[in-house]
Amino acid sequence: MDFDMPAEDDPRRLAVREWLEANPDPTNADLHEAGYIVPHWPEPYGLNADPMHQLIIDDELKRGGVVRTSSSTNAIGVGWAAPTIYLAGSDWQKERFLPKIFSGDEIWCQLFSEPDAGSDLANLGTRAVRDGDEYIINGSKIWTSGGHHSQYGILIARTDPDVPKHKGISYFIVPMDLPGIELQPIVDMTTAHSFNQTFFDNVRLPAKYLVGNEGDGWRLAKVTLANERVSLSSAGSLWGVGPSADQLLDLVRQNGGLDDPIARQRFAQLHIEAEVLRLSRLRTLSARLQGKTPGVEASIQKVIGDEQGQVVMELAKSLAGADGMIAGSGPSGDLPSGSTGGPTEVNFTRETSHYPDVEPIWHYGYLFAPALTLGGGTFAVQRNIIAEQVLGLPRDINVEQGLTWSESRRTRS
Repeated sequence: MDFDMPAEDDPRRLAVREWLEANPDPTNADLHEAGYIVPHWPEPYGLNADPMHQLIIDDELKRGGVVRTSSSTNAIGVGWAAPTIYLAGSDWQKERFLPKIFSGDEIWCQLFSEPDAGSDLANLGTRAVRDGDEYIINGSKIWTSGGHHSQYGILIARTDPDVPKHKGISYFIVPMDLPGIELQPIVDMTTAHSFNQTFFDNVRLPAKYLVGNEGDGWRLAKVTLANERVSLSSAGSLWGVGPSADQLLDLVRQNGGLDDPIARQRFAQLHIEAEVLRLSRLRTLSARLQGKTPGVEASIQKVIGDEQGQVVMELAKSLAGADGMIAGSGPSGDLPSGSTGGPTEVNFTRETSHYPDVEPIWHYGYLFAPALTLGGGTFAVQRNIIAEQVLGLPRDINVEQGLTWSESRRTRS
């Protein structure tokens, strides 16, 4: 891939600038109509943009101070649900859901993990039993991010307990206002209510909400998870939002924080890791825009990105010295233009819409950072994937091999 960006007078740049002049304060619907939410998608959703064209669009929108909020506040819808629906959904599902996902009119959540099936997701026990033209769903899901703000969720549930655990799973779209769905808030140590536990009590879901074929849910879940890991490893240090490593480095340079040789070495290492991650993202972007599904590189990126996010937040807090123990503390200075805070300079200790109202960005980020290596597949799960699929190391012995899901549950009890 050519990493040199086109010249300032490139026609593709001029086209975006002309559009921004006509739409100086675009809504999500405006961006979707122009094809700028997912420019690499085919029409009518995108522009069939090649890798360089998409980078140009992102660059020009950032310069114009435009934040594609449906890609941030509705990341699960845009980045995870939409690609899976486009891959395997019915014509009705595509026509009904994709436009409102991209316009930001409908927010989505994910209903995958369970209290007894986290790292071993394929062992999930939530049941979906066919009853005529409906499925009856019973069980519970945990760590439902933004479920209390969502109109729809993507759900994997067990439709056949009498086959091996990976075979009997199906993939569904779930309206979150159906009778029998109850959400209980989970408040984490940042004091934020970001997560929920979701309970299903005889929830009746019309069969038209099944995505793909019954029993094909594990394959589709892997598509979703690959896109999730790519999304979670994007530029911002907190799963795609918040300040990036480059923005912290810019802040340190502006304030003369590189005089100490030990600190300079730590920031040099941070810069190296950030550059490796940036190039890896571009490689993944190129593959995705060629129609390829994210593969094991998504796990590699997530391992690097999560650990780097923790380093960014630890370094930022350390710059505050003893004051770092005080809630709301962080490095002084301004967030460079083009950050998630928007085009205007935003003080790092000021609240932004991406974070809880009571906690400024650095303190919140420092407290949240331990979760980076757990959510979206733990650091151990990602390393197992890399070990087996990249390094070719042997898999652990599977003592449940050949057993149906029901049989494996009986052996555990």
